[in-house]
Amino acid sequence: MSIKVRELLALLGIETTHEEREEIDRIIEERTGLYCDEGVDLLSKEEFLEIVYEAKRRIRKKKAEQAIYSYY
Repeated sequence: MSIKVRELLALLGIETTHEEREEIDRIIEERTGLYCDEGVDLLSKEEFLEIVYEAKRRIRKKKAEQAIYSYY
């Protein structure tokens, strides 16, 4: 897990779960092609926030799908 990502989230006052931080790291690595600690330095604040909200959406969607399938 990325130390820089965790520090940046704290600096911005954004609370995330461990699962969300792992997803943020994955998205950064996908978009930059670099390890997340290196890739996060290439992102603007707006790009980083977009990634954070995308990760949160993915996790919410995943949990909703799991809830639906576990119902049946």
